[in-house]
Amino acid sequence: MTIDRKQQLEQYRQQALEGGGAKRIEDQHKKGKLTARERIDLLLDPGSFQELGMLVQHRSTDFGLDKQKFLGDGVVTGLGTIGGRPVALFSQDFTIFGGSLSEAHAEKICRVMDHALRLGIPVIGLNDSGGARIQEGVVSLGGYADIFLRNTLASGVVPQIGAPASAKPRARLIGVCPPNCTMTPVGCSRATMFITFSKVSGSK
Repeated sequence: MTIDRKQQLEQYRQQALEGGGAKRIEDQHKKGKLTARERIDLLLDPGSFQELGMLVQHRSTDFGLDKQKFLGDGVVTGLGTIGGRPVALFSQDFTIFGGSLSEAHAEKICRVMDHALRLGIPVIGLNDSGGARIQEGVVSLGGYADIFLRNTLASGVVPQIGAPASAKPRARLIGVCPPNCTMTPVGCSRATMFITFSKVSGSK
């Protein structure tokens, strides 16, 4: 049987747009949170987003991960414009593995940060993540090291903007962020203090 490659590609694209599926998207909305793609649509100029790595999947086979694969692997990355000005950005997708960072997930973020440096444009990160994808072990943690390296390389060269602070309904653009994600500003020459809340910090 002949496979229609264009049709197959479109099927993959639609699958990627669905993220973790309708049920998980519904759960995200019930928490008063937007999805990764909805945040991008809200932030960027209409029709300006050019996605990178849409069909990326993780390569892990341990702990049953070989049977749990989603296109995009929990982060949406690409280029777009805000007010006509170009930006690079990534938006973590909590509907896929809780937005946790895998090796492939980190590679996508690093790629878009590399584009920002090459083009001399701001890089924006919309964090909504449970932290490292612990099933991948040290490989996942190594992904954070790669991201932190790029934070230092970009520091003082291009603006780096992060929104990892809240999951409260009134802060709909942004989501939850564990301590390892909030370390990003440490590698920057200029940083904004991030405000967290009890569900992340354990404080009251």
